[in-house]
Amino acid sequence: MRETIIFACILWFGFSSYAQKIDHTSSYREIKSNSYFRFNYDNDFFASADKNYTQGYQLELVLPFLKKNPINHLFFQPKNNEFTYGLALEHIGFTPGDYVSKEIQVGDRPFASAIMLKSFLVAKDTVNSSRMHSALSLGIIWPAAFGGEMQRSIHEATGNKIPYGWRNQIKNDIVLNYQIGYEKQLFRYADFFSLQGQSEINLGTLFTNFSVGANATLGIINNGFSSVENKNKFEVYAFAQPVFKVVGYDASIQGGLFNNESVYTISSNDINRFTRQTHIGIIVKTQTLYFEYTRTTLTPEFEGGNTANWGGIKIGFTF
Repeated sequence: MRETIIFACILWFGFSSYAQKIDHTSSYREIKSNSYFRFNYDNDFFASADKNYTQGYQLELVLPFLKKNPINHLFFQPKNNEFTYGLALEHIGFTPGDYVSKEIQVGDRPFASAIMLKSFLVAKDTVNSSRMHSALSLGIIWPAAFGGEMQRSIHEATGNKIPYGWRNQIKNDIVLNYQIGYEKQLFRYADFFSLQGQSEINLGTLFTNFSVGANATLGIINNGFSSVENKNKFEVYAFAQPVFKVVGYDASIQGGLFNNESVYTISSNDINRFTRQTHIGIIVKTQTLYFEYTRTTLTPEFEGGNTANWGGIKIGFTF
């Protein structure tokens, strides 16, 4: 009851989307194993676009011995919960609409990329059907994140236009971000439908924001909040996640907190503090394999910006 009241209070004070571009901790994405690997990949190519959030990937690893990771002491570990411990290597990149020109695209978003190593922990409360995740990301946002080199290589291999504007990208700075999220199952009907509410806070040099949203699944599903063995050995279901976001700071648009040498950034006065983001997709699971396809739409993040669209795939396996 106490956790339900906390979640209701968060809903009352504001709505927001999950702030990280690559979300891998929601219950509907659970792989019920303490040892698995998953590859998460986003690209606006899936949405026939080539701007804004243009690409991201994440290598996600969960293993029992990661319980000994000393960073776990920084995370919330409620009593009588089941825990999942993991590491992830994550890379994200952003471009304006005209990525070919060598000139600064005034009024559009700047070029930016970041690479991070993330430690994370998921705590599952099977009694109250809730989950809490915590994460700490350490990395860099700057040319050494090789966003320009990666995009050029992909465009050369696929015969697309070569991007020349990366010389104007966000300059060197540190990524240090702390994330904590909470998810609560609100309704479930047999093994066919479930509805969850979720919230998240990000604090740090890359993203600072507050998040609340919801997700629903429909199809052949297992209970992502249960500790018992999966009833269905094969799952296939659609999901939808309509959410909103309240933005405090976004270094991919405004530049790093400690380095003011970027040749072009978006002014704080032009940042849209409230945005809406929608995820839809389909997931297929077996006892050992995980497949997902996702499409996402995000409303403009700054004055004069465009709606962003991208797609993503996730492939995982247990061992």
